[in-house]
Amino acid sequence: MATLEGKLGAKGCRFGIIVSKFNEFVTSRLLAGAMDVLVEAGADKDAADVVYVPGAYEIPLVARELAKSGSYDAVICLGAIIRGETPHFEFISTETSRGIARAALEASVPVIFGVLTTDTGKQALERSGEPERNRGSEAARTAVQMADLMRQLRSPRGKQASKPAVKTAGRPAKKAKKR
Repeated sequence: MATLEGKLGAKGCRFGIIVSKFNEFVTSRLLAGAMDVLVEAGADKDAADVVYVPGAYEIPLVARELAKSGSYDAVICLGAIIRGETPHFEFISTETSRGIARAALEASVPVIFGVLTTDTGKQALERSGEPERNRGSEAARTAVQMADLMRQLRSPRGKQASKPAVKTAGRPAKKAKKR
């Protein structure tokens, strides 16, 4: 039985990082956390391109473009949506998360959700501070692991490991034949 799991090794990987400028007092800290993790995981300092967008709502469109470009092993989306007094928070949060997920599925490239959705600015600062609680750091770790996992799955060995066994009545299972 083959088991595949992404490792925390970013050597040779390229990352696109999208950062919302809205709530920059938080997103700058998310970016710093993400960059620290990428370097610690072995990525070259120039292995990440950072793209700034006006707000979180604009992240999905740019994520889709970066993911479909073929230039990146993973795309990291960083933003901070802080609840206000109107329903605007729900609209932006929902469409941002939906759009990021859609970008990953359309491009078949890991597009990682590192967008904070908090009730207060204090909560956002808490989730963008210390490395162990920094959502940017967490998003970068996820991106590195997913980039590695996708490489494994797309390699000849990974494709072989991912093929389902064919079960025949009364006989042991055997590997599926190539068509």
